[in-house]
Amino acid sequence: MPNSDEQAAIRERAANDPFCARVGIDLADFGEGYAETTLTLDEDHLNFHGTPHGGVVYTLADAAFAAASNSHGDAAFALETNISYLAAAEVGDTIRAVAEETHLGGRTAEYEVVVSDESGDRIATFRGRVYKPSR
Repeated sequence: MPNSDEQAAIRERAANDPFCARVGIDLADFGEGYAETTLTLDEDHLNFHGTPHGGVVYTLADAAFAAASNSHGDAAFALETNISYLAAAEVGDTIRAVAEETHLGGRTAEYEVVVSDESGDRIATFRGRVYKPSR
């Protein structure tokens, strides 16, 4: 378990991810085995159908997954992920991804990430598993 200084350093690295900054993703909350990310959708996030691009929703979920899975202080590397898209959000909506650790074993861990719209309606479910070589 990382001490408070280590936890702050991990949060700082996750909050300053350059790709997330480029997309507009913010780290809203962070703790051991847990992270929340948010994104306010704009026209640049849309696909040719006029709905949020699946890659944007996936990236929001993946950012929460990355922060949560690295929250213990040891490096975590994605082994597999999948996402189920359930509904679309709209331009102007702030969508939220909440990642929660569902299993922490020897050298692997598993996470579920729920992506929801401003009303709390689920728009996607993401699942991911990581490898932690230093455990």
